[in-house]
Amino acid sequence: MPIPGAVDTPRKWLRVMPTALLALAAAGTAWVLSRLDPFVGNSALPPCPLHALTGLYCPGCGSTRCLYALLHGDVWLALAMNPLLVVSLPLLGLMSLNAAGWRPAWSTPLMRQLARPGLWLWLLLGYGVLRNLPWSPFNLLAPG
Repeated sequence: MPIPGAVDTPRKWLRVMPTALLALAAAGTAWVLSRLDPFVGNSALPPCPLHALTGLYCPGCGSTRCLYALLHGDVWLALAMNPLLVVSLPLLGLMSLNAAGWRPAWSTPLMRQLARPGLWLWLLLGYGVLRNLPWSPFNLLAPG
């Protein structure tokens, strides 16, 4: 006699696994950033390789300092470091909950839009170009 739900259990784990790994990565990042300060001059945290090689800011430049500021409750400093990350974090959280199976009716249209790779491609490319423009207001997108 088969156990009810036993066949479906591996599928449930596979569906929840990416969210669990994301939560584990977030906890690890929080642990590291609670012990290391990326704002000090000789921090153990690595700098952005693209910025170190070219002097250009990638879409992720300032993310470590942004997450550090958010972890320590400084939203304004986080926005100064990487505003796109601050705005995207709640959306990425919703996307991971959606992937784990939490799908309220109000989120369906939003998830359809957020699941489009082209949206993220153009958003990241556009943000990367705009934050390297030297005039106002675009220079406010550069970290710091």
